[in-house]
Amino acid sequence: MTRPAAAGLAAGLALGLGCGHGPAGSAPVPAPIAVRDTAGTTIGEVRLARERSAVRLTLEVRGLSPGLHGFHVHQVGRCLPPDFASAGPHDNPTGKQHGRRNPAGPHRGDLANLVVDASGLGRAVVTLPGASPAPPGSPGLALVIHAEPDDEVTDPAGNAGRRIACAELPLTWPVE
Repeated sequence: MTRPAAAGLAAGLALGLGCGHGPAGSAPVPAPIAVRDTAGTTIGEVRLARERSAVRLTLEVRGLSPGLHGFHVHQVGRCLPPDFASAGPHDNPTGKQHGRRNPAGPHRGDLANLVVDASGLGRAVVTLPGASPAPPGSPGLALVIHAEPDDEVTDPAGNAGRRIACAELPLTWPVE
């Protein structure tokens, strides 16, 4: 089994089958998913937790340039360096334009900017409504971090620049 497949299986088990439960009645404690840079080096992790009809995604990365970085959910859970083009475009099943402030948007995969502090540490918690564990054999989704801030208006990617980090998420969203 490949490393990404094993990570996906572990995360899927944690999300869907109750592996690694926390206190009684709480959601399972998910296995971390590696976030890798363009050289393939692990720079952080994503943790997933089911929340009713959504998934909570907790991201922590280190070693990025301080400031704002666009980050988005992309259509294909493949993170092949050096440019992560394998992740495809932002998840956008309804054909909207990019940007949370765009009157003709947003894409379903558009997220707020990731804030990276002066030490290079970035943390974010986002909720993905309607997301659920991907079925076996599904390509899943990808979380992609960009080099620049997302202006939250410009189609197709908010002028966020090149893709600098990526994580393969064992998640799916319903077709709209």
